[in-house]
Amino acid sequence: MIPRLLYIPASIGLALLIVPLAGLLLRVDWAGLPALLLSKEALEPLGLSLVTAFISTILCLLLGVPLAVVIARSTPRVAGLLRALVTVPLVLPPLVGGIALLSLLGRTGVLGEYLELVGLRVPFTTAAVVIAQTFVAMPFLVIAVEGALRTMGTRYERVAATLGAHRSTVFARITLPLVLPGLLAGTVLSFARALGEFGATALFAGNQAGVTRTMPLAIYTAFNGSGVTTDQAVALSLLLIAVAVIILVLIGTRRAAVLS
Repeated sequence: MIPRLLYIPASIGLALLIVPLAGLLLRVDWAGLPALLLSKEALEPLGLSLVTAFISTILCLLLGVPLAVVIARSTPRVAGLLRALVTVPLVLPPLVGGIALLSLLGRTGVLGEYLELVGLRVPFTTAAVVIAQTFVAMPFLVIAVEGALRTMGTRYERVAATLGAHRSTVFARITLPLVLPGLLAGTVLSFARALGEFGATALFAGNQAGVTRTMPLAIYTAFNGSGVTTDQAVALSLLLIAVAVIILVLIGTRRAAVLS
């Protein structure tokens, strides 16, 4: 039984989340929406966002899954320390993440000055967009996979090892299939986070059209009077919402399919 008094703050909270989105829908020029989304000013940041988000998601998988396994199978003290370090980007303001990346890879950064000596420049390039997106998105995948690993336990892995299975075989045939729902959820959430990344990208990669201007940056630029129009910004915002809804649906359907 739910106490009746909880319905009041619950309704207010739901309205706080839904009403602004409804206001955005009222601003959309539905008649001109196809033309707005198909314009060069809209397609360019959309294409860049999709490509960089896809690449960053691949990097999250290649680097985040092993990290999640290490955390889940470490001692409690080591796992707690590693988990805290992984979650730092989640609680940092995105702009602080951008400053951190510049401090490391910028022209006068810890590694950046040495990269400059060999002719490699990372900031304000498309590669910087991918790095910034990976920085903010990877924790979502690591947390999801590590949580699934801890829930699964080590029982089946120990049995397979007892029967003589190699560690790599246990990982490929036992561990990964059992954590597949968490892996899928983490992958989709990482892609969504990378697609919507703004702060770290703006500071570390800049806002150059065709090079580093992703959808969030194009929306911000439009409302500051340059780049795409306000109507295009609203259309791109609607597109981001649609992508978020699709992602949530995919998470639900894929989890149901895997668990069944």
